[in-house]
Amino acid sequence: MSDLLLVRHGETAWSATGRHTGLTDVPLTARGVEEAISLAPFFRDGQPALVLTSPLSRAVATARLAGLTDGVPDPDLHEWDYGGYEGITTAEIQRTVPHWSLWTDGVPPGDAHHPGESAAQVGARADRVLARAATALGEDRGDVVLVAHGHFLRVLTARYLGLPPEDGRLFLLRTGTVSVLSTEHGLPVVAGWNTRPCTAAPRFPGRARPPRAAGPGA
Repeated sequence: MSDLLLVRHGETAWSATGRHTGLTDVPLTARGVEEAISLAPFFRDGQPALVLTSPLSRAVATARLAGLTDGVPDPDLHEWDYGGYEGITTAEIQRTVPHWSLWTDGVPPGDAHHPGESAAQVGARADRVLARAATALGEDRGDVVLVAHGHFLRVLTARYLGLPPEDGRLFLLRTGTVSVLSTEHGLPVVAGWNTRPCTAAPRFPGRARPPRAAGPGA
């Protein structure tokens, strides 16, 4: 059975400073470009069955720089819409809403372009993406690659494992990393998380698999 590979886009100026970056189209930093390029050896010498990307430029650019040139933008892969908290850090929010957490407290509505989403709404988008991926995986033509965003991919991981969307809080995800969702004895598992290119074997030659990361900060 083929696997589902999750790629979080490279660093942006907002991700580097902890600003909630939902639908705002922030480009990669120079470091983010380097992170994206460093992913290319992981995907060399092979072709996944399907590559889906968020339509936002930071994800599209990451896919291209990583050598995933056949990526298809999927509107369901955009980041969590943070509503009125777009562009604001958690520390700033907690000055007026002590102990606030995105996972349990959600976000207030923003302007017309940032209405905000609940965890359930993000989970519904993740379920649709997983259904599309399952079709390609079921044909066993190769791996499916999703290039997207931190909070969205964390929710998607929770849903893949049969957990509620809010349990995405358990899966800290770094920029410029590859994670692997797989199966063991027919059950969904996390087979690799926050893998850095310097520690990863190429994905496709001999269908080699990346080593497990040492931990969330690996």
